[in-house]
Amino acid sequence: MPGTSETAPNDTVSEPCLRGDAALARAFTFLGKRWNAVLLGVLGRGPAGFRELSRAIGRISDSVLSERLAELTRAGLIARTVDEGPPVSVSYALTDCGGALMPALEQISQWAQENLPPEGRRQAGE
Repeated sequence: MPGTSETAPNDTVSEPCLRGDAALARAFTFLGKRWNAVLLGVLGRGPAGFRELSRAIGRISDSVLSERLAELTRAGLIARTVDEGPPVSVSYALTDCGGALMPALEQISQWAQENLPPEGRRQAGE
């Protein structure tokens, strides 16, 4: 009716949905940044040094790897440990916060194996 303020039934659930969508968007903005989730996945197998991470991922430049590791450290998902040696060595490991992501990343990995074509292979119609 004109002049009345009626609310559609779905409006009562839209605010929580929007908050959930915003949280998911924030998560994927961060995790979707190239190599972030892959680095977390590799570190899910255990602590690793810079070269180990570089070899495990393969197609990442040293500068991008360094940038991503710093970003993940600032976010509190990984910890950087320096062993004074000799020789001096640096290793990276998941924090509890980063480890809490492992079940979700494992599920996404499983979904990708089951539902996405192998890299370099196109689906019919593309």
